[in-house]
This record gives sequence, C-alpha cells and structure tokens, in this order.
Amino acid sequence: MPSHQPFDLVAAARESVKEHGFEPDFPAEAQQETADLEKNPPQMNSAAEDLRHLLWSSIDNDTSRDLDQIEYADTLPDGRTRVLIGIADVDAYVRKGSAIDRYAASETVTLYTGVKNFSMLPEALSTGLTSLLEGQDRACMVTEFVLDAKVCATESCVASSRIYPALVRNKAQLAYNSVGAWLDGKGEVPATVAVSAELQAQLKLQNEIAQRLRLERYRHGALNIETIESEAQVDDDGITLQSSHKNSATELIEDFMIAANGVVARTLEEKKIASIRRIVRTPKRWDRIVELAVGLGTKLPEAPDSKALNDFLCERKEVDPDHFPDLSLAVVKLLGPGEYVLERPGAPSEGHFGLAVEDYTHSTAPNRRYADLVTQRLLKAMVAGQPSPYSEDELAAIAANCTAKATAERKLEREMQKRIAAVALADRVGDKFRAIVTGVSDKGTFVRTIAPHVDGMLVQGKRGVLLVTLLEYGQAKLD
Repeated sequence: MPSHQPFDLVAAARESVKEHGFEPDFPAEAQQETADLEKNPPQMNSAAEDLRHLLWSSIDNDTSRDLDQIEYADTLPDGRTRVLIGIADVDAYVRKGSAIDRYAASETVTLYTGVKNFSMLPEALSTGLTSLLEGQDRACMVTEFVLDAKVCATESCVASSRIYPALVRNKAQLAYNSVGAWLDGKGEVPATVAVSAELQAQLKLQNEIAQRLRLERYRHGALNIETIESEAQVDDDGITLQSSHKNSATELIEDFMIAANGVVARTLEEKKIASIRRIVRTPKRWDRIVELAVGLGTKLPEAPDSKALNDFLCERKEVDPDHFPDLSLAVVKLLGPGEYVLERPGAPSEGHFGLAVEDYTHSTAPNRRYADLVTQRLLKAMVAGQPSPYSEDELAAIAANCTAKATAERKLEREMQKRIAAVALADRVGDKFRAIVTGVSDKGTFVRTIAPHVDGMLVQGKRGVLLVTLLEYGQAKLD
C-alpha cells in the first residue's frame, strides 16, 4: 500500500535544489525566448538528409518526454551491421549565448529529484519542440557506424563511421520495462511492437548488436556493474517505492550510447578539434579495492587493472548475486566520480577506467546535459566546415563547471532519495523486513531492505533494532 505524505516533498525538493547551488526557475528573458521559438521555430537545415523512411524507435523510461535519441540498425550486403543513432538537434533552438543557453550553461544538467524534474531547458523545448516524440518530424545529428564483420581490432568494433544532419521521425516510442521483459523472455511482446514484424526484427537485431558491443568492452576490461535503484511512484494516495534493475533494453541503449560517444570522441580527435571529454581516472584508492577483493577470497594485481577487476566482479556475480549490487556500489564509490576535462588535439587521453575506453565524451543527451549540447555545436561546426565555436579556455571553464555541478547533483539526488524513503516508510513503524547487511563501520551496521529497496543504518531502540533511513526524519524507523 502507498504511504501518505506527511509533508510536501516537492517543496522540499525545490529547497534542496537551491541549497545545492541550482536555480529552479527560468529567467524572464529565457521564458520570452521560448515563447518566440514556439511561434517561430527555426527552419530545417537544407543540407540534412531525409531519413524519415527508416524504422526509427526510441526506448526510455515509461514517463520520459525529454527524448534525446532514437535508433535504427540494419545488415549491409557484405554481412556487416550498421547502427544509426539520431540525436536531437537542440542547438537549432538553443543558440550559443542566448538567455536559454546562459541558463543551461549555469545549471548544466536536468535534475531528477524523484518527485519533480527541474529541467535544464524549458519544457516547451526539452519535452516538446526538441524532443524526438513519436510521429513528429525532427532535426537530428546522426552518428552512424559500421561494425567489423567478425574480428574486432579495437574495443569499439567500429570499422567506419560518419556524422551528419538529418530529418527523422520516431516510428515507435517504447519503454525499458516492457521491451526489456520481452527481449529477456520474461514478458509478452509490447502492444506497439506486436503489430509489426519488422519492428520486432529491428529490436532483436539491435539487441544482438548491443550484446556484441558489450562483450567486446568486457573483453577489454569494461566493468560489469549492477546497482539497484529505487524509483518513487507519486500519486494522490502517496508514495510507492519500486526497484529498478537492468534489463536487455536498458543495456541496449547504454551500449549504443557508449559506442556513439566513442565515435564522436575519435572523430573530434581525428579532426584536431578541442573538445570536452568525460573521464574516470585510474583509481587512487585501488589498494582499498584490493582489500575488498581479498576479503572475498580474490587477489587482484597491485597496479590498477580493469580487466582483472571485471573478472573478479563477474565471478562474484555468479557466486553471490544477492550481494552483487552492494559490491558493485562499493567498487563504484572506490573508483571515484567521473569528471569533465578539456581534451586538446594531440594530447594523451586519460580515458575512462570503468568503461575501458580511451576515447569517450558526452554527446547523446543535449536536452538534459550541457556538455552534450556543447559537443553538438562542435560537431555541427565541423560538418559545416566552420571554425570551432569555442576556444580552449571556454571549454576548460565549461568542463570545470559541469564537474562541479555533477558533484552537487549527486548530493542532491542522495538527499532526496533518503527523504523519499523516510516519507514512504513513515507509517510502517513496527513492520519487519528482510534485509542484507551492506557494511559495518564504527558508526554502525548498514543494511539494504529487499522490498522495498531502502538503505539505512541499524540502531538499538527501546523496542529492539531500528532501521533509520534518514536521521532528520525520526518517523522513518522500522522495528
């Protein structure tokens, strides 16, 4: 049963957004620009290829409206496979230096608090004019790549690629849960997919390609990580917590986006264009990861080795699947957060340790991440044969701000997750729950309840052991 809300979580989210350095309201000038764009949208790029005939589809969360990418795949006459990723042309609406752009540059990211989204761009754009909604003609930047037929010489498997503007139309707006259950053989074919044998074949081909991309990344040392996330379903009756797990649909999109981002990074490098890279540095706390593995009976190399770490993770997933999400989370924390950095042409790349790729940027979500919008502008200038719209100093400043705001975003999301859990469990004092111990420290014993998925610390109370999900909200305790 959903719990009743004892206080306004949306108001609490809004205050948290401000406390963490974000601005929840668009300035008047940005609102006026948005209204003008709704009345007079920009003209289509005359050089764009018309690809509306292709069977494009999108897969995202059930409630998502800010759709950044659509996908299409086919098999070439020589047996090789080709993937096309269409990325919403946000730059066509959000010009560099505009009021909307200045706001987005400051915020850098759409905030998902669990009870309300605070968009980086006005929703009339991000969930409307620039969103790749089903049945709508939209401008895109397409990242196209062809995979090697059999043997992959690099971790990417990409034999050739190109990037270009196009006119597209999303033919099927699909959801992770239903498509994933079908692809995994755990659910019926979604209604939209059931009526089209061509769409079924298309999604199966995409899934096969994604699995190949994933296996190649694992072979080169990409980490097999699996964490559990709680999603809050909020309605008039209150809050229900639901656990979110990976499935073939979520992995398909993840694998395609990693491949597309790699293509973009390599293309900018080949063209000697300065850009923003997304990196995870070689972990400084590798010794802690080694200790963690020793405690579970595995000896890792003394020097950081992503392949050895991934082999260890895969083994633990087989041996102890129940605790694997918690082991994954511990490893993620020890690896440290990702960051954005300036990438100068010809300079050595620091790479992405967790993905085991040397070339990686963010380019696939320009509606929701400012770094992706900047990358899109670099690509459009490159395709048009124009100079880069950004100096190296500008890119370095943007990268630093994106990193700082990403840190604040993580803190905000963790805080809201705790608040939501506290409110959701406020009327369940005295209930008993199955749980897994996730850690022990001087502060106490930490556990994760199985259903619902809630992390907390155990403390001794008058009536026995209590689970405290958030100390500020004393109501949220369980016997």
